[in-house]
Amino acid sequence: MEQKESFARGRRAGVITLMGSALSNQLGAASGSLAFPVLGPVGVVAVRQLIAAAVLVPVVRPRLRSFTAQQWWPVLLLALAFGTMNLSLYAAVERIGLGLAMTLEFVGPLTVAIVGARHWKARACALPAAAGVLAITQPGPSTDYVGIMLALTAAGGWAAYIMLNKTVGARIPGVQGTAAATGVSATLFLPVAVIIFATQRPDGATLLFAVGAGILATVVPYTADLLVLRRFPANLFGILMSINPVFAALVGVFALHEALNTVHWLGIALIVGANVAALRLRDGGRSAAGRP
Repeated sequence: MEQKESFARGRRAGVITLMGSALSNQLGAASGSLAFPVLGPVGVVAVRQLIAAAVLVPVVRPRLRSFTAQQWWPVLLLALAFGTMNLSLYAAVERIGLGLAMTLEFVGPLTVAIVGARHWKARACALPAAAGVLAITQPGPSTDYVGIMLALTAAGGWAAYIMLNKTVGARIPGVQGTAAATGVSATLFLPVAVIIFATQRPDGATLLFAVGAGILATVVPYTADLLVLRRFPANLFGILMSINPVFAALVGVFALHEALNTVHWLGIALIVGANVAALRLRDGGRSAAGRP
């Protein structure tokens, strides 16, 4: 009896931790968007990548010299996917807002879950997801197609990130590969950060917003995810992560004063619902893919 109660408490604590992680992630993205007028999306992403590397590399201490060529190439591709995903997302946030950009980015892991599914019901989830995309984009003369394409590019980057993480995890023990990829990505963004900071000379508030994005959207979620994944199956983890677009929309509305109409909310609900259903039905309910 006591063991069951302890398990239940641990599960509740895990759910609360993941909810906090998702909220932190979206607050971090909102914080970064406040630095756009001075640093732009590229500058904010550069700061975020540098902070992620400053935390992960010293903690994990990947043994880079022992990596073989077969291990290095997926690490380099993972670094490219990581940078592309974040840069495209933040550029999309600048154009179409946090709620819509984050929801469209969620199409990436949803696509991975659907494509990898063996059960036809899971694959059928592509239909409400497609309807959700149409509801969010609302094609018309005034539609920001560039912003939409940037968000969908971020979705592709997230999908590539998931697949490459599987390869890296199979070839490199622990999270050394992920830490190495983060370090490589930060190295690529370092010259960009130097140029931007030398030419723009951001004030204290701008720096605080950019650093906040790095901590809230990278350090906090990464730590929380590692703690929870030790106890939660990937299926439940992925389902709980579906709350991210909802939190993104709420943070966008209340913190950034973004305007979402009823059709937008319907689109968000369709994509979130499709993700939950796909994860529950994948492989006939025997396994599921979670977020990396």
